[in-house]
Amino acid sequence: MPIRKGSEFSSSRGEALGQSETFLDFQELLSRVAPVDRPVLLIGERGTGKELAASRLHFLSKRWQGPFITLNCATLSPSLIEAELFGFEKGAFTGAESRRSGRFEAADGGTLLLDEIGSIPLEAQEKILRVVEYGSFERVGSSQPVEVDVRIVGATNVDLKAMAEREDFKRDLLDRLSFEVLFLPPLRYRGEDIMLLASHFATRMSFELGRSEIPTFTEAVVRELEDNSWKGNIRELKNVVERAVHRSDSGHIDKVVFDPFVSPYESVSVAFQEHLRENTNMQPSIEAAETVSIKQAVEELERSMMRQALTSCRHNQRKAAARLGLTYDQFRGKIRKYGAAVLEQTGETV
Repeated sequence: MPIRKGSEFSSSRGEALGQSETFLDFQELLSRVAPVDRPVLLIGERGTGKELAASRLHFLSKRWQGPFITLNCATLSPSLIEAELFGFEKGAFTGAESRRSGRFEAADGGTLLLDEIGSIPLEAQEKILRVVEYGSFERVGSSQPVEVDVRIVGATNVDLKAMAEREDFKRDLLDRLSFEVLFLPPLRYRGEDIMLLASHFATRMSFELGRSEIPTFTEAVVRELEDNSWKGNIRELKNVVERAVHRSDSGHIDKVVFDPFVSPYESVSVAFQEHLRENTNMQPSIEAAETVSIKQAVEELERSMMRQALTSCRHNQRKAAARLGLTYDQFRGKIRKYGAAVLEQTGETV
């Protein structure tokens, strides 16, 4: 029976949380097709939770007591994927020292999720088509048919229809697998769910770190999270929130980092330019430059910027470090380097 009432759905097997209309509409479609014993294609951007949706599809189906087997087809080379899917006989190829069952046999009586299904080579697609049509296949190196009863769920973030038109994906197989095609909604279309998910991830991360305080977010951070485009969807949100909790000294989250690959050393140059713009009187004259070395000028500029950052941040060294694009350890290292010369005008002590 379709699930429609209620504000959210959650699964102990993963994060399927939401209360937005878009989320609930998708869950209703998923629950409607789950009992129908036909193949289903799940299409969605990276990080939208395709494997979690496939798991729910399985556990809402009549096969829920059977196995739920997954295979990420993008992780295997074309030469290995057939052996992984269909198994092989002893001596079928170098290294095949004994018979081995494949994922189709493991999924007999249950569901097989073929993640990144667009990565499967055409030769293997032909054998999958035979399984869909006749429920049988041969292991690699064998001519004896193996019969199985498996429901196939395919998942991808590529346009399979366009691939079929280019003959990169078998049209017959696409027709067999697309009894129902469900599109997972990107997080940017689930605005009401962003803070629900963020709070869930933050609480769980806090618990993992052994903290008793339930994390909260400032209004500014809430706006940042809700306004972000979330190209990586739920997976990206999870990383951003967990990173913020980990870096915070308290349960009050007042800063998030969306791109952890921004170098703090490049940020220093930005802070340097801003500092010069705000303090034009500090730009050395030609005469002054002739009387000091470059090293001395750089050190004096660093000391001045650190003093100004400490004053602006009310002597909070962590915030001052962030303002300058430095890590806390880098900032403390410069304090040890310059000592009282940095702190003499701020009232701080080393």
